[in-house]
Amino acid sequence: MQMPVPVPALAFDRAAASPARLGADVRDGGTNFALFSDHAERVELVFFDPEGGRETWRADLPEMEGGIWHGFLPGVGPGQCYGYRVHGPWAPEEGHRFNPAKLLLDPYAMELAGELTWADELFGHDPAQDDLVRDDRDSAPFMPKAVVADPVFDWQAERTLNHPWRDVMIYEAHLRGLTMQHPDVEEAARGTFAGLASDAVIGHLRDLGVTTLELLPVQGFVHDRVLVERGLRNYWGYNTLSFFAPHRPYLRSGAAREVKAAVKRLHEAGIEVILDVVYNHTAEGSEKGPTLSFRGIDNASYYMLAEDRRHCYDTTGTGNALNLAHPMVLRMVMDSLRYWVESMHVDGFRFDLASTLGRGPQGFDQRGAFLAAIRQDPVLSRVKLIAEPWDVGEGGYQLGGFPWPFREWNDKFRDDTRRFWKGEAVLPRLSQRLLGSPVQFDHAHRPATSSINLITAHDGFTLRDLLSYDHPRNEANGEGGEDGHDANHSDSFGSEGPSDDPAVEAARRRRARGLLAVLMLSQGVPMVLAGDELGNSQGGNNNAYCQDNPTGWLDWSGAEGGLAQVLRDLAVFRRDSGLAQDGFLKGEGEAAVSWLHPRGGAMEEGDWQDEGLRVFGLRLDLAGGPLLMLFNAGGDADFALPEGEWCCVLDTAAEPVLRDEAAEGVRKVEAQSVAVLRAAS
Repeated sequence: MQMPVPVPALAFDRAAASPARLGADVRDGGTNFALFSDHAERVELVFFDPEGGRETWRADLPEMEGGIWHGFLPGVGPGQCYGYRVHGPWAPEEGHRFNPAKLLLDPYAMELAGELTWADELFGHDPAQDDLVRDDRDSAPFMPKAVVADPVFDWQAERTLNHPWRDVMIYEAHLRGLTMQHPDVEEAARGTFAGLASDAVIGHLRDLGVTTLELLPVQGFVHDRVLVERGLRNYWGYNTLSFFAPHRPYLRSGAAREVKAAVKRLHEAGIEVILDVVYNHTAEGSEKGPTLSFRGIDNASYYMLAEDRRHCYDTTGTGNALNLAHPMVLRMVMDSLRYWVESMHVDGFRFDLASTLGRGPQGFDQRGAFLAAIRQDPVLSRVKLIAEPWDVGEGGYQLGGFPWPFREWNDKFRDDTRRFWKGEAVLPRLSQRLLGSPVQFDHAHRPATSSINLITAHDGFTLRDLLSYDHPRNEANGEGGEDGHDANHSDSFGSEGPSDDPAVEAARRRRARGLLAVLMLSQGVPMVLAGDELGNSQGGNNNAYCQDNPTGWLDWSGAEGGLAQVLRDLAVFRRDSGLAQDGFLKGEGEAAVSWLHPRGGAMEEGDWQDEGLRVFGLRLDLAGGPLLMLFNAGGDADFALPEGEWCCVLDTAAEPVLRDEAAEGVRKVEAQSVAVLRAAS
């Protein structure tokens, strides 16, 4: 790391200063520093030693135009630790919370030094009184510092992969949890991007058929004070402080180039990287939260404020919401996204609580500023964009409401698929999920791949726990077991938790195969939760957001029940069968889709209302020939096949699941299983 320049040598070159690029821009033998604050009266740039512990120099940024304070310092380069102190009115009832006693993190920081240490000094107000009383204690000893980053990296013409959506299989994983217990990852690299880039992890992903790795938040985040006081941590990372910098503990080397090296290695293996990003709120919380960056830089610009201006307007349940209606806040988010694509070469983003990002004065608006900005952006419009289509505000549930080219997490697929295998009468709903949920997505020229189909995700039960617990076991979170989802549609098979009953374990394995089969055979884009193929359990915790320990980490001790091989085979079948389509497959009368009753012939209107019917067939007439899928959520059943000779090519009740067996007349479909047949001709 480069040592700071000696104090006597530091002097701003005002002629070279520029407001064009925000953040610390290394160029022309020095670094240009630029910070936006529309309501500030002056901005101090503060330098620290390489560890970020001792202040070495400070001076006011000498130039300002358009609310951008800036200055160019010759001789300053990568490795310099810095922060800001911003002067302005302390007027909380007008929305202004300037306090120069608080060291502030540059919103455009690309590397961080040190971690936040919770202390009352971090609050701009006196936490012992209320948010109107200013606290003048220095926060610098407790703050992480920004680091001027080295922009140079040899990509050797490497770029984003851009796999067609119809070919995509997403694997959702936590960077740290994926490698912390992996026996073939070097111990010093576990929990870091270096570990992610290991041969062991990349080999496993390729072996499963994964095309796209979706990582839980890796941008710099804060561990909530309430969790730290309980001896816990914000494991998932949905508490962002720095939208440009990687989370420092995820870097073995401490340098952002480690992210680039990992992305490059994954790309060489044909695997895309999507980041789960949190641009709806920040780690500063409500007006009673700490002053770490945005609040002290310009609270009234960066945050949505309530009508009284003193309080934050909260649609996220976290205390604040970023004010994307402000052009400079929107610019910051767009700059951040483009940075991760252009400098880090990531292939796309999954937007947490994306409905907040689409909110305007009248509520959610698919033509709102943020969504419109992304759709017209020449860089961002070509990468993969996935919305979590809800927030906690009024009118926040917006499944199907996002514009192209966004795809959306489909919780209706999750719930209806779980309910079908549990034995509930949801055949009409499941039929929609198998065809890509056209009611939700077949409009406004959107493709069938608009639906991101999932059975499990980080937020909820793992697949193993979905089939082992009727109720969550979240006591370790310290919230009295009251947190997490209630409507899980889970099933313990009469034996809560691990079971030594072979019949119970066999039934769980059989249903797990059926669930994965529906996921991989449906139109849309399948997403698998990391560890489900291993039989990974969280001990019944369906909200492991604070479990940075073996509860939240993947257990690599063994692939339970051959699920990894089942998933591999399903991925091969999906890829080679021509099953996945961009367009929606049409229904009765248009030749592509027909629904069959096990007695033989088409499903009649009354059959769909038969609450006891647990088995049905779906015939797809594809370019490569007819496929017949038989789904049975009940006991063993006979199914009268359409006329002609058929070949069973997949059966989740068999070993291996990929088959080559002649079939005609009546075929037995075993309990809790899926079979796929192809016309023999």
